Amino acid sequence: MAFAASLSHSPCLQLSPLSSIHSEHFSSSSSSSTSLFMDTQLNFSPSTLSGNGSLTRKELAVFAKKRSGLEEAMRIQRLRELQKKTPVKKMSRLKRGKVSEYLSVPEDIPRPPYVGSSLLPELAREHQFHDSEGIIRMKAACELAARVLDYAGTLVKPSVTTDEIDKAVHKMIIDAGAYPSPLGYGGFPKSVCTSVNECMCHGIPDSRPLQDGDIINIDVTVYLNGYHGDTSKTFLCGNVDDEVKRLVRVTEECLERSISFCKDGASFKKIGKRISEHAERFGFGVVDRFVGHGVGTIFHSEPVIYHYRNDKPGFMVEGQTFTIEPILTMGSTDCITWSDNWTTLTADGSPAAQFEHTLLVTKSGVEILTTY
Repeated sequence: MAFAASLSHSPCLQLSPLSSIHSEHFSSSSSSSTSLFMDTQLNFSPSTLSGNGSLTRKELAVFAKKRSGLEEAMRIQRLRELQKKTPVKKMSRLKRGKVSEYLSVPEDIPRPPYVGSSLLPELAREHQFHDSEGIIRMKAACELAARVLDYAGTLVKPSVTTDEIDKAVHKMIIDAGAYPSPLGYGGFPKSVCTSVNECMCHGIPDSRPLQDGDIINIDVTVYLNGYHGDTSKTFLCGNVDDEVKRLVRVTEECLERSISFCKDGASFKKIGKRISEHAERFGFGVVDRFVGHGVGTIFHSEPVIYHYRNDKPGFMVEGQTFTIEPILTMGSTDCITWSDNWTTLTADGSPAAQFEHTLLVTKSGVEILTTY
């Protein structure tokens, strides 16, 4: 379950127009800088680098690196232009359905400490590390969350309501002797988050039936034996538009790529770099409003995991657990939130997708805990 961050930075990387790129001297066979193609070749004049018109090996290496970076920027910009022109099957804007009553949890199932309060807990400042017993419990909670999520995915079909998915998830969790972590978290009224189409995250299950062509992110967190396991996945409902399928695929790839370099001593900021590079390659935006977080005996804690390019300090430490949960959009990364104070949608109504895993840092890499 994503945590909302208070941000004061520029919301996303903006590619500079060619005329504003500094320290790059080139001449192009085209007279218009606006005619950008993915296979554009740039013709540089060697005399701009050396007074006698010849290049040393070192100059050539620097020159090639600059040229490569500029061509990549142009390629990404062209992809974005094509993205805007690609016709996508129009989705009807998401409307609120009826939200049913709270579901009960047996009294003998332990509750997280925030249950019973309508106040949204603050992000805990401590990082969460675990001894061998804690890791065993953490793995059990995460495995249950993964099993519940996969089961929820089998229910995704046209005409099924998100309320029905919530009830099925709720039953599976309590039957396992666990508590559904979202239920009662800051007043959240349901046991799972169901975010359909343009909903970025924190969608509240209701009476709206899923429709053919929808996508839905299901975000499951369970509290078992004092530990939270947190995971989410975006599922396809029926016949989904190819471009929307690509959004879902690339979002999952962003998560996988960001996980692949994690290990003891790795810098947290590389997570955002990996995600941003891959998303931009396909013309998708990375949402900066919501972040990953530490997780364990506490639902949301430090470290804050930024999914966009950033210069935040911090390094991974063996025994630490946290989530990575990027949200990508086909259009604007700006968002609006409904009056329920939870349901958050893209401002322009464009589709959004999200994937999430809980990770354990090891000496040589990272272990994905939300699998089985």
